Amino acid sequence: MEAELAENERYAVSPLDIGLWRNRHLGAYLSGPLRVRWFGAGPEDVRLGWGRKKSGLRAVRIATAQNSPFCLLEDGFLRSVGLGREDPPLSLVFDHAGIYYDCNSASTLEAQIMQPLEAGELERADALIALWRQHRVSKYNHLPEYAGELRANYVLLADQTLGDASLRYGKASPQTFQNMLQAALSAHPNSEVLVKIHPDVFAGRKKGHFDVAALQAMPRVRVLAEDVHPVRLIEHARAVYVATSQMGFEALIWGKPVFTFGMPFYAGYGLTTDAITAPARRRPVTLAQLVFAALLRYPRYLDPETNQLTTAERLIAWMGLQRTMRARFASPVYAPNFSRWKKPIVKGFFQGSEVRFIDKASDYPGSGQLALWGRSQKSPASPQDTVYLEDGFLRSVGLGADLIRPSSWVMDRRGIYYDSAQESDLEHILQTSMFDDALRSRACQLRKRIVAENLTKYNVGTGRWSRPATAARVILVPGQVESDASIRFGSPAVQRNMDLLRAVRQANPDAYVVYKPHPDVVAGLRNAGQNEQDALQWCDEVIIDLPIGELFASVDEVHVLTSLAGFEALLRGCKVITFGQPFYAGWGLTTDLYPVARRRRALSLDELVAGVLILYPTYVSRRSGRYTTPENALDELLSWKAAGVSHMPLWRKYLRPLLGAIAGLRGKR
Repeated sequence: MEAELAENERYAVSPLDIGLWRNRHLGAYLSGPLRVRWFGAGPEDVRLGWGRKKSGLRAVRIATAQNSPFCLLEDGFLRSVGLGREDPPLSLVFDHAGIYYDCNSASTLEAQIMQPLEAGELERADALIALWRQHRVSKYNHLPEYAGELRANYVLLADQTLGDASLRYGKASPQTFQNMLQAALSAHPNSEVLVKIHPDVFAGRKKGHFDVAALQAMPRVRVLAEDVHPVRLIEHARAVYVATSQMGFEALIWGKPVFTFGMPFYAGYGLTTDAITAPARRRPVTLAQLVFAALLRYPRYLDPETNQLTTAERLIAWMGLQRTMRARFASPVYAPNFSRWKKPIVKGFFQGSEVRFIDKASDYPGSGQLALWGRSQKSPASPQDTVYLEDGFLRSVGLGADLIRPSSWVMDRRGIYYDSAQESDLEHILQTSMFDDALRSRACQLRKRIVAENLTKYNVGTGRWSRPATAARVILVPGQVESDASIRFGSPAVQRNMDLLRAVRQANPDAYVVYKPHPDVVAGLRNAGQNEQDALQWCDEVIIDLPIGELFASVDEVHVLTSLAGFEALLRGCKVITFGQPFYAGWGLTTDLYPVARRRRALSLDELVAGVLILYPTYVSRRSGRYTTPENALDELLSWKAAGVSHMPLWRKYLRPLLGAIAGLRGKR
């Protein structure tokens, strides 16, 4: 099990330990209150300090003087996406005896490593090793995999920076690294020795343990100073040489022979070849025992999306999602003509790539990725270097025109979902994906939650509507913003709301027809359609301030041009007739008056949902600011909706009437 929390435990820190008592993330890891005390704390208070730094030494000294317990903290072995100040740790180790990197005294980790495993714990350790490899995680997870060429036959040697505490307390010195290099060259005469230098050392900002120029002059030695994720380097190495680096522990997880020249926490247990003698208290154990102790018993993990304690498995899967999503696009990404408000959103959806903002698409220099909003600009880049952006289908609580930050975008390399003239990534997914039982089940659960919670794209409107008792058949016609690109690129025959409404009335003279204008038009943020004020000539009722999800339960059919409302109606079991060519048409679930010839595959509703809501969009958590799943995005939208809090910028709220008036004047031209 994970590191156990004693109930009602109280923690105390010295007033001098400003970094601890001002740390707003620390409290989530603790089972009791954190008090700032000097000598006024009681003997039952646990004195907290950080490793072998001043706060840790102070905690041990005060605890010893008061005959009270202490606990030393350090970052866990699966820490975060980014580095220290950039990202708070998502795991901490809690040690009541010493600290793991100090081999001169016993630690809680050492005792935990020696504990035998029960059958269920052994299975969990093995599964955790597989999960670690599957998601290719490390201590930090912000860097890309090394993309360069690797020799077929090499051993990996890890340098460390001067002053690293694990070296000082792990019986390693500068000479250790020279000994390690010579040992690697001697033991592997036919192999290249790949020396991983810290990038700050290569750049001259920090000192390492090697003369880089001398290394580069040595035969069979290759220096790698790029700032890259270490997993691929470990994965393909014949062996890994370390002083005390965590890279040795990760190499054990990857099943590699590990040679240690200091005394790291994982040495001395019969799993590594050690150049120095281990403390007598360390005896042989299995890899499963080491992994279970180091990754499950010793640390506590924090869920970045709930700020609650979680499991190692949950955090590894989350880290894996970050790694997968961050690796999708080349760097740099050039983003033309984005507003000041949208620029941080662009960066958020392109995490893992450097984003450079330019004035217009023609300023694209010809290399890297070009990111364009929808079909607003023609791409001067090659198709493989262009990505088209649009709001996702589970977007926000509030309108995009009101500058409400989106929870999802679609990022399409082939085209864009609403352009029916060419295949998009979404269409390719729907045409070619193999939807297994697990994915269909996941889509089914997601669909049921959306319907049960009455969630739609914008989640606006407050009124209620009752179906007329005398109406035998009710048809809903959702209006759209007529300048919308989805009409221009996805509805070749009918392109105006009133043309759609007239066609629906003429084809269904006996039905009760309800027209609902687009929320942006109702809010005055977009122009009404041509002759939209005359809608009652072709329908029985116009509904304004009502959540569209409320209507789906009361109507029999939904007739659309390309509106997302058609997809949302499908989720709720409504019959949908399309007069355009929206992304959800052509898969056997809608009646299409103008079908897309390319789309010939019949999909179940949950297969459509899997493609549209799980495989296609990109979701970014409102809480963590990191990539997330559609399920968590749904949780956050529901919390947001329940809170009833407006996230519209204040200046936008006050300017909204003026902007509406301007839109009205433009409509009269």
